[in-house]
Amino acid sequence: MTKLKIKSGDTVRVIAGDHKGQEGKVQKVLIEKNKAIVEGVNMISKHEKPSASNPQGGIKEKEAPIHISNLSLIDKNGDTTRVGYKEEDGKKVRFSKKSNEVI
Repeated sequence: MTKLKIKSGDTVRVIAGDHKGQEGKVQKVLIEKNKAIVEGVNMISKHEKPSASNPQGGIKEKEAPIHISNLSLIDKNGDTTRVGYKEEDGKKVRFSKKSNEVI
């Protein structure tokens, strides 16, 4: 299993695919599938049957997972960057390879 460098709460930009250029916050990372759910990106229509809790049923919009390779982290300057790891004060921290700042 590979090390994923994108975590929940990160702001990312889609760099490939139908949603290229869109930005959003990572809500959840699906480690076993190498995918992430990004807020407002890759929206799908989910048809729901009527049930006791939802007697009307209907069509709901929700985010679908997008592959990690199609995402790039956005640093504090608003630029896309790759992520590296380094040790700082005995702790392993992520840093932006473009600006060399700790994320």
